[in-house]
Amino acid sequence: ENMKIVLIFLFVAPLAPSARAEKDYSSFDSAVSPETKSRFAMLDDVRILANGLLQLGHGLKDFVHKTKGQMNDIFQKLYIFDRSFYELSLQTSEIKEEEEQLRQTTARLQINNEEIKNLSQEMNLKIEDLIQNKIQLQEKVWGLEDKVTKLAIIQPSMQETKEISSLKVFVEEQDNHIKQLLKIVEDQHVQLDRQHNQILELEDKLNHIELQELAETSFAGEQSEPEATPFPLRNTTARWYTPHGVTPDCTALYNSGVRSSGVYTIKPNGSEAFDVYCEMKFGSSWTVIQNRVDGSLDFNQTWDAYTNGFGDLNEEFWLGLDKTRSITKQGAYILRIELQDWRDNKRYVQYAFSLGGPETDYTLQLQRISGSIPNALPEQTELRFSTADHITDTTNDFNCPKNYLGGWWHSECEETNLNGKYVVPRSRGRVDRRKGLYWKPKKGRYYLLKSTKIMVHPTDLKSFE
Repeated sequence: ENMKIVLIFLFVAPLAPSARAEKDYSSFDSAVSPETKSRFAMLDDVRILANGLLQLGHGLKDFVHKTKGQMNDIFQKLYIFDRSFYELSLQTSEIKEEEEQLRQTTARLQINNEEIKNLSQEMNLKIEDLIQNKIQLQEKVWGLEDKVTKLAIIQPSMQETKEISSLKVFVEEQDNHIKQLLKIVEDQHVQLDRQHNQILELEDKLNHIELQELAETSFAGEQSEPEATPFPLRNTTARWYTPHGVTPDCTALYNSGVRSSGVYTIKPNGSEAFDVYCEMKFGSSWTVIQNRVDGSLDFNQTWDAYTNGFGDLNEEFWLGLDKTRSITKQGAYILRIELQDWRDNKRYVQYAFSLGGPETDYTLQLQRISGSIPNALPEQTELRFSTADHITDTTNDFNCPKNYLGGWWHSECEETNLNGKYVVPRSRGRVDRRKGLYWKPKKGRYYLLKSTKIMVHPTDLKSFE
């Protein structure tokens, strides 16, 4: 503003003398020369220029006020952002501190567990020695009892009576000592069990934190799996249902008015009719192509079995590659895999997918849509289905289906195998665990699974989460 005043002064100051001069010249000479008129014209131009500069100054002033308001808004937003970032940093630091404390506690408990195990082994060795001593003492007592029986007729001497009494007292003391040791060992075993349970709980917490951190970095903004909306079951014991016209899949069956999960007959376009299990969830119906819940069915089957299907549709089963192909070739479908571990934690993953026919060994291609667990199946890769008697991967000499049991779309033998051997937790032997039912991300540990379910649904589902 000071600069504006200076500029205006510089332009206006010469105008005052000029005006006075103009009055003087008009009083002495009424006839003005052409040069004087030209000078008056230049002064008019200067006045116009000064007026324009004054207006420009006012405009610049308004622009400065507006710019200051905008800058104040920007500073307020930056302040809010800095505050949010600071609070997020504090929460991240707290999570890391809790994780470090849990790891330290786990390490201490593991050390205590080892010490207790060593102590228990020493106690067991001592108990074995005491038991041997007890056996030897019992043999001596039995020998003395025989002597006492023989001496029942003959009056024993005072020395023999004292020896017998002292031996009995010694045996009783040994028995009491052994009982005390047994009580100590039992207490130690109880403590060991308690420590073991605490370690398992801490490991579970650590795994939960690691999974949460992985989700924050790899699946930012991803929501947890929602609970399925329960449907009113009109007849949960009904096994078969056939509407007026046989539908091409379970979704069409739902659209026809069916609301109960169960076994139904469908007839995809260009295929014979066959039975499938339809699961009603998320406001529609999904066609189940694999279900495993308890290990009652052996999934180490032949190529023909996996092609045609096997198992009980109300329990554990594999629908069959041919039937699955006849359903999915009708249009674009979603593949949903639901997983449950032995702590009853549930996860899922959903893919857009395509399934080839028998001429391509039922080649599977995947593209992840959403999920609550890291990927364990490669995307944008042609995966050929193989079994122990039908090997399709000629680039790898290692027979994945034969060594890891069960037919699957193998790319690498250790990525995952949802048709593998059903193994309960904490079974001994690493090789046996690898043959089990598991989910193995590319970078991560094995998730040994309790149950799995694979389903398909047309991509026209508006809301499937």
